[in-house]
Amino acid sequence: MENHPDMTTDDVKPAVPAQQLRDEMVRQLVDMEALRDSRAVAAFQKVPRHLATPEQDVATTYRVEHAVITKTDADGVQLSSVSAPRIQAMQIEQGDIRPGMRVLEIGSGGVNAAYLAEIVGKNGLVVTADIDPEVTGRAEKFLHETGYEGRVRVVTGDGEAGVPEYAPYDRVIVTVQAADVPPAWRDQLVEGGRLVVPLRMRGMTRTVAFVRRGHRLVSDGFELCGFVPMQGVGENRVRLVLLHDVEGEEVGLRLDGHPEPNVEALRAALNAPRVEAWSGVTLAGDESNEHLDLWLTTVFDNLPLLTGTPAARARGLVASVSPHGIPTLVEGASFAYRTVRPTDDPDRFELGAIAHGLHAQAVGDAMVEQIKVWGREQRGNRARIGVYPADTPDDQLPAGRVIDRPHTRIAITWP
Repeated sequence: MENHPDMTTDDVKPAVPAQQLRDEMVRQLVDMEALRDSRAVAAFQKVPRHLATPEQDVATTYRVEHAVITKTDADGVQLSSVSAPRIQAMQIEQGDIRPGMRVLEIGSGGVNAAYLAEIVGKNGLVVTADIDPEVTGRAEKFLHETGYEGRVRVVTGDGEAGVPEYAPYDRVIVTVQAADVPPAWRDQLVEGGRLVVPLRMRGMTRTVAFVRRGHRLVSDGFELCGFVPMQGVGENRVRLVLLHDVEGEEVGLRLDGHPEPNVEALRAALNAPRVEAWSGVTLAGDESNEHLDLWLTTVFDNLPLLTGTPAARARGLVASVSPHGIPTLVEGASFAYRTVRPTDDPDRFELGAIAHGLHAQAVGDAMVEQIKVWGREQRGNRARIGVYPADTPDDQLPAGRVIDRPHTRIAITWP
């Protein structure tokens, strides 16, 4: 006997209804405050997201942190995915989606568009666009099977241009990592409308909620995230340079507009003894360092991100690894990266730096000094992120870190 399409099976346990899995997913999302709006809660309870990825185990698709990769390129780079429920909930909450709105989604998949369609209702409009016809084909199939095809317009095309035929939009939700903000995203947005975009700033990606103010976009909150990179005209990928690559023990630097490093000198430095510097600034065990990292990239000119495999950490080549990368101050042939160590309080960790190279102590001390400044002056504050047209003169930008991209100048400032 075949299972009902809204049921899931397990080798040992009896079949579990997908509705039960959805209810549990929603309970967890509400408990972690990723879902707050009642309309969004109802949407997540209703949409059978597992039908978008029939090749996946049903129960797995309802895990709040599980993203399903649906396409990779020949080098293994992830090109398309169905984002984890928590990430989708986070962006929808950032978007403040309401009934009757017109919403453009850049980066398709079907599930998120169905959530948006549920929230905007029959008097609203959802348009979802993707450059890859294979991706939009999957989205169309899912929307047809779940009854949303008449409520969502699916467009195959480069998201760099938006979708002008259905503009203007009250909201634009971007579900791919972007290094820049194309003018179309701003221009197709109503004044006061919201753009939610995973924006990469000097290697660090945050999903930022922007509000349109004329030709400017002004941030109204952001969250740490990870997304597959944008393709097409707007493609702008991070470059990885390897400092060590032996039998899976990879250590490298992600470059995103940073100065070209002296790779051979840094490789030699990595193999030199480490120097430790500690700040006295501590974090609780569940406290994120994302705002500290944004502070560091604001104040330092050359702060690429250190990457390392678990095997490299186990070998002792690096003390810390993170899927998002670790801020690393590079000065010539020396470098220092942020790290933590336990304290006498089992729930607190001290922030510091581990440095390598001829001038390791000085570079480590420089990073620790800015950790102290953050702890003393900026802890609890949140950066402001503004997006300005590329031709904006310097004297019309706020004081802070400015990142120049082809279309825009992105300014990161602090109170």
